[in-house]
Amino acid sequence: MRSKLFVPGIRPELFAKALAGAADAVSIDLEDAVPEDRKDEARAAVGALLRSAEACSSGKLIIVRVNPLGSPHFDADLRAISGPALGMVNLPKPGEAADVRAALEAMDAAGLPDTLPLLANIETPAALRRAAEIGAAHPRVAGLQLGLGDLFEPAGIDRRIPANVHAAMFQLSLAAAESGVFCCDGAFPDIKDEAGFRAEAHMARALGFIGKSCIHPSQIAAANEIFQPDPSQVDQARRIVAAAEAAEALGRAAFVVDGQMIDPPFLQRARRLLLAAQGK
Repeated sequence: MRSKLFVPGIRPELFAKALAGAADAVSIDLEDAVPEDRKDEARAAVGALLRSAEACSSGKLIIVRVNPLGSPHFDADLRAISGPALGMVNLPKPGEAADVRAALEAMDAAGLPDTLPLLANIETPAALRRAAEIGAAHPRVAGLQLGLGDLFEPAGIDRRIPANVHAAMFQLSLAAAESGVFCCDGAFPDIKDEAGFRAEAHMARALGFIGKSCIHPSQIAAANEIFQPDPSQVDQARRIVAAAEAAEALGRAAFVVDGQMIDPPFLQRARRLLLAAQGK
């Protein structure tokens, strides 16, 4: 999931274009992008999309960001989005692991598949502090997504300072690693600032994030480029995995590839890189 394009649930005229576009995933938003008095209208549009033949045959991972747990819209969102094309639910603003478990129980009660994965947004100080617990709250948590707008703006933290962004990304990346899930970068708000988008995406890639959210189609190509595994690294990863199999046959846990000592942590990274190259 190198790129994930946000599409407002109230804009059904954009759905077909998003499904036909270059983003790896399409994230339909029922939360912030939909005014309070149009939530029912958005739910109807998104529900129709998820039951459509076009969505089912698109090959896209379709994610729906629902309204927060405890909001007056949460349960209605879950009932509306039951459809064969739904690939993942995006839960905004969980504060702790119990919120994730409660959300999954509500998903089951609404009749959604009991195998449907959940992407948890980390966008409050409490959530960032408990991110590893949130990621490990249930096996159906697939990943954690960083939300810098909600995290930084109320606290008065300047996003233009790279060190501030790095600190949040680094903390979330380690939390995701601890809980055994992926981490995905959030949206970059300035559509015209391609250099800023690229700089933030490169930082996320270097910190182990799998991809970045896009709020405009013009950002997709950069995200796909930056998060595409480097061919030379993929080749090296294949050599490492092959050498590991040979070393295992000899009863060795450490071995040398390209002049570098390889032990289990490096092998784990190589295997992860190969999965990413396969789009998994």
